[in-house]
Amino acid sequence: MIAVVRYMPEYRADWDAFVAGSKNGTFLLHRSYMEYHEDRFTDHSLLFYRKGKLIALLPANEEGQEVQSHGGLTYGGIISDSRMKAPLMLDVFEAMVAYFREQGFRKIIYKTVPHIYHRLPAEEDLYALFRHGAVLYRRDASSVIDMAQHTGYSRQRRWEVKKAKQAGLQVLKSEDYRRFMQIEHELLQERHNKKPVHTAAEVALLASRFPRNIRLYIARAGEAIMAGILIYETATVAHCQYMGATAEGKSVGAMDVLVDHLLQTACAHKKYLNFGISTDQQGQYLNEGLIRNKESYGARTVVHDFYELAL
Repeated sequence: MIAVVRYMPEYRADWDAFVAGSKNGTFLLHRSYMEYHEDRFTDHSLLFYRKGKLIALLPANEEGQEVQSHGGLTYGGIISDSRMKAPLMLDVFEAMVAYFREQGFRKIIYKTVPHIYHRLPAEEDLYALFRHGAVLYRRDASSVIDMAQHTGYSRQRRWEVKKAKQAGLQVLKSEDYRRFMQIEHELLQERHNKKPVHTAAEVALLASRFPRNIRLYIARAGEAIMAGILIYETATVAHCQYMGATAEGKSVGAMDVLVDHLLQTACAHKKYLNFGISTDQQGQYLNEGLIRNKESYGARTVVHDFYELAL
């Protein structure tokens, strides 16, 4: 029998400890990250117990009659540890579905954790989703470099990286989130008429809470920031959360210098470097120019899947 318990603040220490020891959880699933924007979401996360022992978590929020795992996070789904096996995951799903049905919800929007973030194989939930008739409704394409098998830069990119290095830019870590996020804001407004998901204040707050996981790298000429990349670092992945360059930075290849620095030095110890997605409209639109740019550094595609499970 699986006991299902709704998350309350008194479970915070147990939750965070389980995430830290899990096979597919990252710092984004710690409560200090999940709750930085708690005013925007009605949390309905779950803890699953068997014989009194915590065996799984579900980061989730409610939106009307819909459960989302989690609406404010890049990925979610069932978080488990090395004890999780396929039959047990089926039991967890049975308990989860029964719980949410009893609560009056009509469906679950389930965000998987892409396999590159797994410390151990952790796709028991994908099998359980299949068994419950969940429907794949969105698939995003992320551009990822396998650091142990880097295919290398394209010929044009090699030339541009070499030229950029000759520009004499200084590459360093920075905590100037305000100036960097202003560059990012202007780029998104110009290209897509959108704003960054995070404000500069939120980035600074999260970086203060997770200094080992959130880092900003910049390329500058004198005191002027030419380009920056905000890295979200997990056990296996260095993810480029935000990437941006000024017009002058583009002209001197500042982004090329930064990416090369990440690959050769700052993130060389990671299994993967993830440039993020190049899709929109729930995966139906592929920005071919954007993904070609990422692929010119040697990145190839890993998909991120989203499911709808009717209750």
